[in-house]
Amino acid sequence: MKNTILFVFIAMICFSCEKAVLGEPEVDTPENNFELLWSDFNENYGLFEAREWNWDSIYMVYRPQVTNQTSDDELWDIFKNMISYLDDSHTFIYSPDVDFFASGSEEDDLVEAEFSLDLLKDKYLENIEDLALTDAENESHVTAKIQDKNIGYIYLSEIEANDEDFMDDVLKKIGQHDAIIFDIRNNTGGDDAIGASIAGRFADGKHLVYTVQTRNGPNHNDFTEPVSYFTEIHGQENYRKPIIILTDKITVSAAETMLFHFKAFDLVSQIGDTTAGDFSDVSMRRFLPNGWQYQYSIMQYLKPSGESLDGIGHIPFIQVRNSISDIEMQEDKVIERAIMFLFDEYGIE
Repeated sequence: MKNTILFVFIAMICFSCEKAVLGEPEVDTPENNFELLWSDFNENYGLFEAREWNWDSIYMVYRPQVTNQTSDDELWDIFKNMISYLDDSHTFIYSPDVDFFASGSEEDDLVEAEFSLDLLKDKYLENIEDLALTDAENESHVTAKIQDKNIGYIYLSEIEANDEDFMDDVLKKIGQHDAIIFDIRNNTGGDDAIGASIAGRFADGKHLVYTVQTRNGPNHNDFTEPVSYFTEIHGQENYRKPIIILTDKITVSAAETMLFHFKAFDLVSQIGDTTAGDFSDVSMRRFLPNGWQYQYSIMQYLKPSGESLDGIGHIPFIQVRNSISDIEMQEDKVIERAIMFLFDEYGIE
């Protein structure tokens, strides 16, 4: 009997401590879920000012549409519209019972169809070697040579690698060429440090390329002190000849921060389409009382001038974009324009 009383007493203490630490459980109603989501973004999302978004206007539009009789499907559509407004692919909402939606992803299927690595291999490349940079089975990385040209070629589908020194081996294979086309179309990002290491094999010295600040207060302009990032020379191989970077609307995140580094070098030119304009790292996974999950950007990346490219992206020196019909006709106008540029600008053929 004494043991039973002691067990109950300890359980009561533990339950009281849990309530003190975690607080009362949030009420699972459509109205409360809306308030929690909107408020969390309002207090922690990092890009309201950089993207010039008016989050208060989102509240005014959508809060009147939510009552405690709002269905899950209706609430999902409202949240989807709110997330879509931010046009930020690092921001998403997920419901195990409904769907997954990432902001800024509406054109992804189209952009994916405007690029074909198989077409490049069949028509434009020779001496092709596949690169296995991680343990992932769905990655696509190759090195090659442009057919009948003294131009090397690299394609990376993401900025990830088990060994960040892999670029030394790549340059030992193709570094003898007069130029390199570095293709990061359909690149879904990855690790900023890997991107800096890759770019370091092409660096001509130390340059301030961007600063990063993290949202840390209730006001939309509350941020930590900026952390500065610089180009640095990495590795044993250093390539100092013309480089063309090919980009599209799915060149995103770590691929875009890597491009900050590359564009600091004189011999680098960007050709293709404007990049996604989504740079920030993200929050931890967030949870609503109804079991839905979401995530959002918490940082702002700024050029040395203080300008943000979030929502803008890296704009290419030469703008060119494939159509689906181009791919169907076995033509990649982006790489053809890059080859032409290297001949017109440097006489490389």
